[in-house]
Amino acid sequence: MSQPQNPAEKTAEPGKSQVDHGARKASDVFVRCLEAEGVTHIFGVPGEENADLMMSLLDSDIEFVLCRHEQSAAFIADVYGRLTGRAGVCLATLGPGATNLVTGLADANMDRAPVVAIIGQGSTKRLHKESHQNMDAIAMVRPISKWAQSIVDGETIPEVVRKAFKLGEAEKPGVTVIELPEDVAKEQILAGPMPVKRTRRPGADHKAVTQAVEAMVAARRPVILAGNGAIRKRAASQLQRLSRKTGIPVVNTFMGKGAMPMDDPHCLFTMGLQGKDHINHAMDAVDLVITVGYDLVEYSPSFWNAGMDKKVVHVDFLPAEVDYHYTVDVDVVGDIADALWQINMEMERNHAGKLPLQDIGSWQPLRTTILDDFAMEKDDDAFPMKPQKILWEVRDYLGAGDYLLSDVGAHKMWISRYYQCQEANTCLISNGFCSMGFALPGAIGAKLAQPGRKVLAICGDAGFLMNVQDLETAVRLRLNVVYMVWEDGEYGLIKWKQQNQFDGRHSRLDFGNPDWELLAESFGMWGKTVADPAELQPALEEAFRQEGPALIAVPVDYSENRKLTRRLGEIECSI
Repeated sequence: MSQPQNPAEKTAEPGKSQVDHGARKASDVFVRCLEAEGVTHIFGVPGEENADLMMSLLDSDIEFVLCRHEQSAAFIADVYGRLTGRAGVCLATLGPGATNLVTGLADANMDRAPVVAIIGQGSTKRLHKESHQNMDAIAMVRPISKWAQSIVDGETIPEVVRKAFKLGEAEKPGVTVIELPEDVAKEQILAGPMPVKRTRRPGADHKAVTQAVEAMVAARRPVILAGNGAIRKRAASQLQRLSRKTGIPVVNTFMGKGAMPMDDPHCLFTMGLQGKDHINHAMDAVDLVITVGYDLVEYSPSFWNAGMDKKVVHVDFLPAEVDYHYTVDVDVVGDIADALWQINMEMERNHAGKLPLQDIGSWQPLRTTILDDFAMEKDDDAFPMKPQKILWEVRDYLGAGDYLLSDVGAHKMWISRYYQCQEANTCLISNGFCSMGFALPGAIGAKLAQPGRKVLAICGDAGFLMNVQDLETAVRLRLNVVYMVWEDGEYGLIKWKQQNQFDGRHSRLDFGNPDWELLAESFGMWGKTVADPAELQPALEEAFRQEGPALIAVPVDYSENRKLTRRLGEIECSI
């Protein structure tokens, strides 16, 4: 007579590889699956519904990084994913834990960062009725993720985990969410990790490649517009090769900085302010725009193709979005690096005698104008300091491979325009979802991903305090990340936008601030408030000598905001 089956045990489906493993706790199998995916860190705040998973992690080499807020955990995973190319992993419990993740997950998804979020859930035996902290978290996160799934049977854990990482890391990367109910985590199951097979991205259609090359050869005044996809998957090197070969200059979006090194004569710097900056004027004369990894969410084509008079060659992992001002003539869809390689090869094969197609020297007057603009206030000794002066000092101090993270606020607009990069992906900006509070925790993710490089986060005094609690996380981990707070005592970007829109008037936007040095001391870290422009460089040097995090507060003169508006002509500040 057969023995009665333990109802907590599940029978594996025939043919699965799990038969070699024997029954194990579902949460243990879940952790083994994470290990198979190469996960080394999980960032989060656990609850009682995650208890079994947390105990399973104790027997793993995966480091669980305890955070002070779930939103911070999501931002850390966001930046960790951007810099490693592998999904950053964050964790929260059910109910308020899951809701606290939402802003960070939405930010990662819209900014194309690979993130896998793990959320707890109550027992499946009470989800059908009103019960403590019960909510449909999967329905909540579906609009801000690529895929979200609750596990209702422990035997499906390997498939769900594998799918979450495969989709999260696939181009264009984004967020996937796994919900693990507490009773499922306790099950005894036979399943084991699935083998991780990396998927090669498809190449572009050869006819589209030929059409793209023909469009470049025929163009009178072409420009390459590099977006956030141009700094991923080795695309930047092929982009640089194309630009140098053809003489076509490169303009980058806020998130495409470094796709072409700032000191290369083919670099025309950043476009993204919604007014008539120098590059926007130059774009009026352009007849062909080759967009590479460009997302419309960053900067609407209505600002650079208002008359819909430019031909557009779209090079990206996915087909072009539909937009009146983005009517694409050639859609080159496939792996960006490979597509650019194909274009380069065809250009050399069929048009070598015509190369370079354009005289890059004709763009040098514009480049010189922009560089002179950047340097205009470099010797200014006014105090509070001008944004331009601060960023000149920061760029002068940081090395080519060091990281600057920008939070969201008026400082982001100045960083986007004035701070340029030598290497791709060394200036990290939230410019899709544009969430305040991004940079403080994000810097933790950057330092953990790239411990050998300097990491500086620039925040406004409003955004900095939104996730200030996770200074304790940086202190506990002894991470030498440096936080620079631009202090103006207001929501400066909102004020700037209101003043532009309402003839200088604005609503009440001022607030009080802590004593920054005492705040740093209370967290057990070094801190300094700059009282003279000459103190900034020495403060940076001292901050980066610390064994843990450091804080530099810099009073900033945001009267420069409206001066920039007037000087460049009706600039509107996109949040």
